[in-house]
Amino acid sequence: MNLRTLTLAAVLATSTMAALAQDQVVYHIDDTVTQGLKGLRNIRNHLDTDPSARITVVTHAFGVDILMEGMKDANGSPFSGPVAALVARGVKFEVCEITLKNRNLKREQFLQEAGFTPSGVVRLAKLQKQGFAYIKP
Repeated sequence: MNLRTLTLAAVLATSTMAALAQDQVVYHIDDTVTQGLKGLRNIRNHLDTDPSARITVVTHAFGVDILMEGMKDANGSPFSGPVAALVARGVKFEVCEITLKNRNLKREQFLQEAGFTPSGVVRLAKLQKQGFAYIKP
């Protein structure tokens, strides 16, 4: 092996180890009233303590409301600000498309930061299988 190949192998090994060391977490929100504000605070605190954590939030049922345009918490504050701030820190938010169908909702009713997944519960299972830690606030 020449020096160039060894250097490349070392760089790849280091980057792979760094990716494996990064925490991967999925937050599960299925009720905005009881989990919305608490969940957003938990995620903010999580990132304050571990800024490198890779966080995905999967919403379904009445949890999707946290990502709807104009939705506010019990104190009357819009969820849009905290959601946008977390997205700026790398958090991904996903809405269950089965919930959209069951509740007659449209994608256009959601914040631009929202992503969509065919099934929230299937997505939760797949992320856990990929090694994501599961948290339900």
